Amino acid sequence: LAEIYDAFETPRAHRGGLDFLAPGAARQYLAETRARTLEVLEERGPGDGFVHEMVVRHEHQHNETMLQTLQLACLRDYSLAGARCAPAMPDPPATGLELIEIPAGECMIGARRDGFAYDNERPRHRTDVRRYRIGCTPVTNATYLTFTEGGGYERREWWSDEGWHWKEQYDITRPGGWTADLAAEWRLGALEPLEADRPVVHVSWFEADAFARAHGLRLPTEIEWEKAATWEQETGQARRYPWGDDPPMPGVHANVDQLGGGTVATTAYPAGSSPYGCLDMIGDVWEWTASEFGGYPGFAAYPYKEYSEVFFGAEYKVLRGGSWATRARVATPTFRNWDYPQRRQIFSGFRIAMDQLR
Repeated sequence: LAEIYDAFETPRAHRGGLDFLAPGAARQYLAETRARTLEVLEERGPGDGFVHEMVVRHEHQHNETMLQTLQLACLRDYSLAGARCAPAMPDPPATGLELIEIPAGECMIGARRDGFAYDNERPRHRTDVRRYRIGCTPVTNATYLTFTEGGGYERREWWSDEGWHWKEQYDITRPGGWTADLAAEWRLGALEPLEADRPVVHVSWFEADAFARAHGLRLPTEIEWEKAATWEQETGQARRYPWGDDPPMPGVHANVDQLGGGTVATTAYPAGSSPYGCLDMIGDVWEWTASEFGGYPGFAAYPYKEYSEVFFGAEYKVLRGGSWATRARVATPTFRNWDYPQRRQIFSGFRIAMDQLR
């Protein structure tokens, strides 16, 4: 299996052509690995905090990957165990085009020294950001529907060269999971009516970029995203989370931890507001940014180099914030996800931004 999953030996894009284990062999490998793991834990125990925390978080990340696979499988009558009802729809709902001004100035970016973080979240560093505006919420289904019905997938001038080529090659005409009549979407077990106030999901970076261009806007950089999510201008300090230093309480601060089996209205959790008033920055949908994935100044890889360093480069775009399927332990504003710009089986959406020069 090392030949398949060692990212230095086999890039992710090439794995599909390799021979995977048959189901029986895979279960045997799983049982043997579990037995060896339990033996090691008997000797050392979870007191070895760093390794233990990394393994737990990595397992949590794969929980979300499994849900992505179930979404792709379009299984009928599938439902998440323990899923709860979504909050009542707020009044009035947002569109995703409401912008909040973020003043120019320095801010701190990256994870603090205390607590667990992956190597690509460090070192924490100070950076200067010019004034800009960013969406109060992610772009909603209703707003993206207007773009789609208005010829968004036919207007060449709104698409990058690479994005247009991808769209034409795969005949992309709407977000992943949307029906051809644009009236419903597949939501992990059933077709459901398209909910206007929920964030658009299963869109690629190319689609998000085209939407932004169509509106004379752009995607935020990941630095702009993190500043809007955590920075307190008055105190000159960054919060651990948009709402403060307490971890997310599912159903109170954010739609995380597979709470309701899908997205909710973008304004459903006012208690999760950032210092500047941005909503829905943790959970609901991963948010594409304009940034390519790379190391921060002074980056030093952890012993697990295959986690992030091998993926640094222009071919990957950064996503922030987590989704409804992200476990609360992983959903932090400094966590950096990354993927190919054409990827949309992930629970991905976006918010928009613009320069504010005056």
